[in-house]
Amino acid sequence: MKKVVSISLGSSKRNHAAEVSLMGQSFSVQRIGTDGDIEKMIRLIREYDGKVDAFGLGGMDLYIQAVDRRYTLREAQKVANAAKISPIVDGSGLKDTLERRVVEYLVKETDIFSSKKKVLVVSAMDRFGLAQSLEQAGCEMRYGDVIFILNIPLPLKSLHTLAFIARLLVPVIRLLPMSMIYPTGKKQEITKPRYPRFFHEADVIAGDFHYIKRYMPAELPGKIIITNTVTSGDLEMLRQKGVKTLITTTPEVEGRSYGTNVMEALLVAFTGSKKELKPEEYQLLLDELNFKPRIAEL
Repeated sequence: MKKVVSISLGSSKRNHAAEVSLMGQSFSVQRIGTDGDIEKMIRLIREYDGKVDAFGLGGMDLYIQAVDRRYTLREAQKVANAAKISPIVDGSGLKDTLERRVVEYLVKETDIFSSKKKVLVVSAMDRFGLAQSLEQAGCEMRYGDVIFILNIPLPLKSLHTLAFIARLLVPVIRLLPMSMIYPTGKKQEITKPRYPRFFHEADVIAGDFHYIKRYMPAELPGKIIITNTVTSGDLEMLRQKGVKTLITTTPEVEGRSYGTNVMEALLVAFTGSKKELKPEEYQLLLDELNFKPRIAEL
């Protein structure tokens, strides 16, 4: 049995362990949250290194992307460097492929984008494939990277503008502690609304769920949300806020939904690779999984 462990900067309340079967292979999957403790992440990775077939790096991005450039986050690189034997992936390779497929599926198989939609992507640098695909689908875009990372109420309207700003700011942002860039630990459990008008103006809210949950307003009547993994508690919370449709991009394995870092680690372990796969390799594996997004009418 192959073993995958996700070491996460996120809350330990979401820890779990399970055995799953994927394309005929059996896997032991474990998620360990560290409640925002970077040093604990490093200790755990060193402890499990060489004992697992692949690590997932959860609660942080190793890379952020803006059009033609990919930037490495210093603190995440420090954590990833703790793995000397087992491959470690943060989900970015898979989610770029996966989320493009989700938008293609929604355009072809549903009427969600039959009329032009106003879309807020909470952070395009975190979900570049999703953002670019929505822009290419003809949506009226607003990117919230400056709003939610820098706390400046300036929505960006194109990925080219984002790329220009990224070249100016990311060399500084990449050096910041992860807790200043992304909701970590207990912050993931607390909602602190920020500039609610941008949520209210949008028909569709897309991006990482921890960003959405952290900054969303008290009510989201009639909204469509496209995001990654959510818990049953998150789903009920969104229902109470009036969300109309929830679309989750992460594939289900035996009825469970895992984060993109776990799914990428599973696919890397499945192939026996010692590094992240190429986009075309993820495409082939997703075809074999017969992946479709989950669409829930709330």
